[in-house]
Amino acid sequence: MGEPRAGRSWRWLGVVVFALALYVIVRAANSPQADTPPAPGAPASPSASPTGPSASATPSAYDPADHASQVRTRARQTGVSAQLLMAILYNESYKPHDPDLERAWQRYKSDSAFGIANMHRAAFDEVKQGRDFANRSWEELPDDRDLAIEAEAWYLHDLSAQLPAQWPAAYSRDELLALGYNTGAGNMLAFARGATPGSQAQSYLDKLHANWAKAGKAVAP
Repeated sequence: MGEPRAGRSWRWLGVVVFALALYVIVRAANSPQADTPPAPGAPASPSASPTGPSASATPSAYDPADHASQVRTRARQTGVSAQLLMAILYNESYKPHDPDLERAWQRYKSDSAFGIANMHRAAFDEVKQGRDFANRSWEELPDDRDLAIEAEAWYLHDLSAQLPAQWPAAYSRDELLALGYNTGAGNMLAFARGATPGSQAQSYLDKLHANWAKAGKAVAP
């Protein structure tokens, strides 16, 4: 969130190999058995717990539609569109959402985003104020997808509260909120007043349109 999407997919394709290598190095360094290689053909050790980080360096499969129930719940709580919440999750699914891989990448790029909604630390710390997840930390987002969806929903709620009752630009509220999620509140208000989105913001909006029907189907009761 807050980082233009255009070009990010290609960048991630370029850096994912590096991140995977970094992930393997980090896990090897932190492993209590790092100095004892497994016997040839021995099975990999299982995860420490069913809900803990994956023991595999391969990013886990992820489909935003698997979280439709949480999306509908958080949409009702915040008064935002469930279809918009889901469409943004699809927009933000361009990179692997494996907790260990995200953390390995964050060690290389400290300002990276966390969680399935790709939220940066500053945005999370701002949106959690006064909310029932105020005691949660940004570092928990990769492991708790419902928390990521809750923070996404409240961030969209707060963006919506900043929009005027009417605006001259021919954008719907949901389109402006998606642009705000991607580029920030200031740019969202500029677009509402009639500013033309740059190529990066327009790419994000085009992707939203492409994902819109799929998102609606995913959150349908």
